[in-house]
Amino acid sequence: MGGLLVVLIIIGAIVIFAIGIYNNLVTLRNRADNAWAQVDVQLRRRYDLIPNLVETVKGYAKHEKETFQMVTEARAKAINAQTVKEQGDAENMLSGALKSLFAVVESYPDLKANQNFLMLQEELAGTEGKIAYARQFYNDTIMKFNTKQQVFPASIIAGMFNFSEKEYFEIEEPEAKEPVKVEF
Repeated sequence: MGGLLVVLIIIGAIVIFAIGIYNNLVTLRNRADNAWAQVDVQLRRRYDLIPNLVETVKGYAKHEKETFQMVTEARAKAINAQTVKEQGDAENMLSGALKSLFAVVESYPDLKANQNFLMLQEELAGTEGKIAYARQFYNDTIMKFNTKQQVFPASIIAGMFNFSEKEYFEIEEPEAKEPVKVEF
């Protein structure tokens, strides 16, 4: 009778331990989903600012249709992205298009001094900072979630309940990869 009680206690402890691991995996998965939702909020804010920015620039630079079209197409691709990888690729394309738009602005001193344009540019810069923070938080959360799934004994529970790794949200930042150029 005493041996049966010990076995039942051990089995109960294993079940409670497994439930704890499962609940931790669910919590991390939900945090990852919430972190992605926060990234999405900031990206949507960015997408809402872009048409106003383009319209303001159009008023000054009517002959730059190719640049405006490039920004519009890049924005549409970013809005319609379905996966984290597609979103990253679309954001890279959109960032490049916005750089082209701001290069056009450099040719129009009146536009650079326009209060509406300056306000939109400042708001977009603030949003870019929020996107970077949300992306970092998301990637940190994904790292915790993926790591938890890979370590023993959580890997057994993750496999049993079909938990799968999530993708990191990566945006190319070419300036950060290039060596710093110093000229005298």
